[in-house]
Amino acid sequence: MKMRVRKYMLPIIMFLIFELVAVSLWLSKGNLFYLFNFSYIGISIALGIGLMIAKNKNGRRVTQLLVGTYMLVYLGFISNENMQIEGFWYYLFMGVFEAATIHYAVAKIFGPLIFGRGWCGYACWTAMILDFLPYKVPQSHERKKIGWLRYVTFTASLIFVSALFLAKVGNIERIMFVAFIVGNILYYLLGIILAFVFKDNRAFCKYLCPITVFLKPMSYFALFRVTCDKNKCVSCGLCKKVCPMDVDVTDNSKKRKNGTECIHCSECKKVCPKGAL
Repeated sequence: MKMRVRKYMLPIIMFLIFELVAVSLWLSKGNLFYLFNFSYIGISIALGIGLMIAKNKNGRRVTQLLVGTYMLVYLGFISNENMQIEGFWYYLFMGVFEAATIHYAVAKIFGPLIFGRGWCGYACWTAMILDFLPYKVPQSHERKKIGWLRYVTFTASLIFVSALFLAKVGNIERIMFVAFIVGNILYYLLGIILAFVFKDNRAFCKYLCPITVFLKPMSYFALFRVTCDKNKCVSCGLCKKVCPMDVDVTDNSKKRKNGTECIHCSECKKVCPKGAL
């Protein structure tokens, strides 16, 4: 029994962390929604990690679909919340710590200090669709020099919302909901186009996603990281070949190649013949 508990300690810890957030927000905001919201996400993440530990190859995808669909369909389309970066700017300018601001604070600003880019691997509703495409392993691990595009989309989102407030546009909540729909359509279209052009499902994440402006610097300090036991590693290179984000996981330094982009998909761990990761 003790061995089983120890084996599944990570998903248990993950669930407890999200449950702590859920209860804290419920009590501080006086809104039962936060208890449900973060409890559901915590259970989904714990379930996926537990399945991965049990050697189920679809564990991560289970979490990705449970969380991504919930945020896209329920929070977005049903609850009319813009959970894209535009929604974050909107609530920030309103001076309200609700919905998208809480989401960004937990998942994309402070969360990466602990989990790194775990959001990208287990919850992003854009990547959830892109991961169904055929190029799960990029055909080339050499980055294109177009990473600056993420700053263009980041700035464009900020200018868009700023302009709405400066112009004192009426019915701004409705505009934000429309922006959520249009933004998602554009993200999916551009993501699919980039995937086929570069033969890489995660090309959108690497070059165009505005959220990485938050994620990358914070992930540099991530507490949970994939590390390599140099005594076991035989330098076969399999981990580098299968990594969807081109991370050199054999380098344990914080300055390793693409080190801030690990999405904790565990593909490298699956193929390591010596269990060095």
